[in-house]
Formats: sequence, structure tokens, C-alpha cells
Amino acid sequence: MAIARIDVPKTAKRGEIIDIRTLISHSMETGFRRDYLGAPLPRDIITGFVCTYNGVEVCRAVLHPAISANPYLTFSTIATESGTLVFKWSGDNGFTFTESAVINVV
Repeated sequence: MAIARIDVPKTAKRGEIIDIRTLISHSMETGFRRDYLGAPLPRDIITGFVCTYNGVEVCRAVLHPAISANPYLTFSTIATESGTLVFKWSGDNGFTFTESAVINVV
């Protein structure tokens, strides 16, 4: 199970550069560790992240096994209009998690 924290300004001026921060809690497993019997633990990591702003992609990240557990991502975009930012994480074993935030542009 994953839990996401998203920090998006509630309001912004049109044309303003806004900072967006995301943190997702996920029990990452690199696939390199072994259990108490010596059998390898299967890899289970977040491999991708996409953020769209009113349906337009503004950020994409491809993540690899070297990424830390609970990946923290920060990026900037320009506030063009009021709307919704949709955040989607994907990973091994069919993992997907989606969250959204609303921004009001004045």
C-alpha cells in the first residue's frame, strides 16, 4: 500500500512559476536482498512517475533500482490556468497509484 503527500500551492498568479513537491511511501525492495532462508526477495520498486496539468504532461521521471525508498520528487511548472494536477506513480508487479490536487490561478 502506498501513501502520497503532495505540496501544491492552492492559488497562484497567472504566469507564476510554482514549485511542486511529492513524496510517496512505498515498501521498496531492490531485489538484491535475501530472506532468512537465503532466497532472493523479489524486486518491488516504483519505476515511473507522470504529472499532468489539465491533461498536459508537465513532468515525467523514470526511476531505477538505485532510487531510495519513499521517493521525494520536486519540480516546477508555470501556472497557466485554474485546474487539476494529476500525479501517477507506477511500478513493478502492476503497482499504480494516482492522486490529484487543484490549483486556482488568478
